[in-house]
Amino acid sequence: MQHKIFDNRYEIERKIGEGGMARVYLARDQRLNRPVAVKILHSHYTDDPDFLSRFRHEAQAAAILSHPHVVDVYDVGQEGDVHYMVMEYVNGTDLKSIINRDAPLPVERAVEIAEEVAKGLEAAHRVGLIHRDIKPQNIMVSPDGHARITDFGVAKSSLSTAMTETGITFGTVDYISPEQAQGLPATPRSDVYSLGVTLFEMLTGQLPFAGDNALSVAMQHVTTPPPSLRRLNPQVPAQLEALVLKALAKDQKQRFESAQEFARQLHAFRTSAQQETVYNPHLARRLPTDAPQPRPAANGKSGSYTTVRAVPMRPAVAKAPRDSGQGCGVFFVGMLVLAGVMALVLLISSGALSGMFAFGTQAGQRPTATATAAPTATPTPSPSPVPTALVPNLTNLTNEDAQRLLQGANLTPVTQTANSDTIQSGQVISQSISPNTPVRQGDPITYTVSLGPLRATVRDYTGIGQVAADQLARSDGWQVGIVAEPSLSVPEGTIIRQSPAPGQQATPGSPLTLFVSVGDKVRFPNVIGLSREEAERILGINPDLTLEFVDEQGRDRVPDFDDHFPGKVLSATANGTPVRNGDFIPRGSRIVIGVRGP
Repeated sequence: MQHKIFDNRYEIERKIGEGGMARVYLARDQRLNRPVAVKILHSHYTDDPDFLSRFRHEAQAAAILSHPHVVDVYDVGQEGDVHYMVMEYVNGTDLKSIINRDAPLPVERAVEIAEEVAKGLEAAHRVGLIHRDIKPQNIMVSPDGHARITDFGVAKSSLSTAMTETGITFGTVDYISPEQAQGLPATPRSDVYSLGVTLFEMLTGQLPFAGDNALSVAMQHVTTPPPSLRRLNPQVPAQLEALVLKALAKDQKQRFESAQEFARQLHAFRTSAQQETVYNPHLARRLPTDAPQPRPAANGKSGSYTTVRAVPMRPAVAKAPRDSGQGCGVFFVGMLVLAGVMALVLLISSGALSGMFAFGTQAGQRPTATATAAPTATPTPSPSPVPTALVPNLTNLTNEDAQRLLQGANLTPVTQTANSDTIQSGQVISQSISPNTPVRQGDPITYTVSLGPLRATVRDYTGIGQVAADQLARSDGWQVGIVAEPSLSVPEGTIIRQSPAPGQQATPGSPLTLFVSVGDKVRFPNVIGLSREEAERILGINPDLTLEFVDEQGRDRVPDFDDHFPGKVLSATANGTPVRNGDFIPRGSRIVIGVRGP
């Protein structure tokens, strides 16, 4: 958009984003001297009075909502045929980009983002606003890591994906709730479902449902159970998986009662997950005998060890039972014995005891030779040394070899996964503890195994109009290129084919070429610049074009006349319209070429 000021106040600076419904520009509010985001509706929506009415009403409703996790709406207006909304500018990154770059996200990070979004949704629901299009693209993450929901009042009216075969227009089907997919009204629990899909994607790096077209994906939301989250990411705790599955319940009544309840449960999970607990059979077996013992399973076999707090063990201090009555007596006797021993030692050291022995001998008494062992202090038992092991180097090993190597060193392997453009799938990318570091035997050693490059399934865009296909492909994360191509059977403006083909796997953000039909047209051959004779020959053998006239042009019509050789083709028209080499023109066009005269 050219440099423009809306309402004598909002000065457009640059484009910062585009979606299925609108373009977003960074602008400056000249009155308050602050940056704002101006969302301008695409022109094809301005011809729908009902849509515009909903847009204005919902934007005004969103403007009353103020919450730390919702992007503020400041203003809504119209200038000529341009309809716009002014919003708070968040200098951050949309969650979809973060997922594409970093997923699966760390469990703590993903849960924190989902909790903040749920809190923002609850604030909106309290004032009667239902978003209807919660997805990572509509969640901004600020530089300090906090989540902000955007597109209230716009996204919920979005018809952004595709027209189905039955004529029902869906929202963004990857995150749509079952009731919305069936054409039923959205409720606050619909937003909870979409947030559940978003959390699933944060934790696994992939969506729960995928298909060849929008209708297929929508029907899976209605009928197909989501895949096992922990099978896709073993690092996800069972408690968290249960929360996600509850949010993804097909029946609204089985989901969380509200976004507030979802936020509360996520917060409770985060709080409990931050406690220092240990779940390690090796450590459990080394506990003292009074530590919690394995609980037998129902079938009589040994069960898992009770989770114990990782608190440093202190030496136990022996204390007499209070109701015994013997504690003082034992203490008193012990003190007497100790005093006697000390007195005996003093007597020996002073020679008094030897004098007493001498007195007994003089009296004719024969002393008895008694071997008396000198009292010695009982040595304090030293603690048994804990067996240690050196952490092996796991980098570039296969997952199986890494596990065998760790188990052979009496260490506990803990595996996590991540995508990598450089490390082959199944090989170790990194490890949590450097090689050759001494650790206790049985300690957990975490290492990351490559999933290979991040791959996504290319959906089918054929048969869709160019504008809708381009917007959908960009929202799917592809770098879209458009190539025009004639077609006798495919209507003009419709996608004929694509590369990569539907169903193929490709790296998100890689190029996707859409070939769009220009209808029943042919390319004008490359005759401009050739000689008259060669041009006449080429046009004469083309069955789809008719050379109608050759126009010889003199100095009065060719300013740089001497720069061209005589008979050179300088220009051409098709049905009276100027045409260039390679242009698409209607089949059967009448051609006139202009050549330099003698």
